Amino acid sequence: MSTALIGPDDPPPFEALNLEGRAPILITCDHASHAVPKGLDDLGLSMDDLTRHIGWDIGIAKVVRRMAPALDAPALLAGYSRLVIDLNRPHDSTRQPGSIPEASDHTPIPANAGILPAAAEARAKACFWPYHEKIVEILEGFEAKGVVPAYIAMHSFTPEIDGFKRPWEIGVCYRHDPRIPKPLIEALREDFDLCVGDNEPYAIEADSDYGIPVHGEGRGLPHALVEIRQDLLAGEDDAARWAGIMTRALTKVLADETIRTLKRFV
Repeated sequence: MSTALIGPDDPPPFEALNLEGRAPILITCDHASHAVPKGLDDLGLSMDDLTRHIGWDIGIAKVVRRMAPALDAPALLAGYSRLVIDLNRPHDSTRQPGSIPEASDHTPIPANAGILPAAAEARAKACFWPYHEKIVEILEGFEAKGVVPAYIAMHSFTPEIDGFKRPWEIGVCYRHDPRIPKPLIEALREDFDLCVGDNEPYAIEADSDYGIPVHGEGRGLPHALVEIRQDLLAGEDDAARWAGIMTRALTKVLADETIRTLKRFV
């Protein structure tokens, strides 16, 4: 795929896994990659910075790659760094850090400083819209079959921010719809003895989140955003462990078929 921003030697804007999966679940991974289109010259950052938590959600793609086949569910993974454009921020968000942040965790992003509207739109056209249009296509495919899928957004979070050491091993984030989050929190606590954040380390907000408000709440789908602490995702064994936990917990929660109905809470 080639656009004005993404060249023939660049990776595609997303990676789709297990699209023929039979489970009524779509797993997304908005911050799966730290890649930058070659034409953006690494945004003026070092590779050390791009591979820090500011550039992507460390370790979570490995979890999702295991969850998709284990659940027999389709999954979609972002192809580019959140610093190119954040796929979980409204493109027109004025909240900082915005969809194209000028700084992240006190680190300036040189190529994003004073970005012109035309350049921002080029990034959206190349990276943001193809990813979200594919999500819509997958969800509408479920709808065409008369199936109401669960929408599960997988993320990871840095263990420390501004000197605060976050105690949660995993967090389940939501806003209005508790159908998946509440029983998922209970399952993670009771079955796996985990320290689980209830809307921690983040809560869903309309001006800082895109996936859940648009694809989950907007369609009335049961949904949850899951955050796993990055220091617990250091290696392949860790990814396999967390994929197993999430697979078992979601299987238990989604066995309740009354969850899988269209319902808008606002």
